[in-house]
Amino acid sequence: MTFTLRTGVSCAETDYGTALLDEESGEYWELNPTGGQVLRTLLAGGTPEEAVRELIRDYDVDDGGAREDVRQLVEALESSGLVER
Repeated sequence: MTFTLRTGVSCAETDYGTALLDEESGEYWELNPTGGQVLRTLLAGGTPEEAVRELIRDYDVDDGGAREDVRQLVEALESSGLVER
């Protein structure tokens, strides 16, 4: 399961996390640092499970919380049309 940004979506790192811009609609989304880390993992070919392990390793979050955060982020990215599999 490889994730890619949909054509027309650009991504930039900011002081506050990661910004995504849908160049067609002009809408943008800002991900906090943990959300940005999850997105980078997925775009680099990692799985949601790998993103969960990285969150647990790098932040003070438990397994259940990390899994739910990753699940919600993946769902939001897909439902908004920002990423494709």
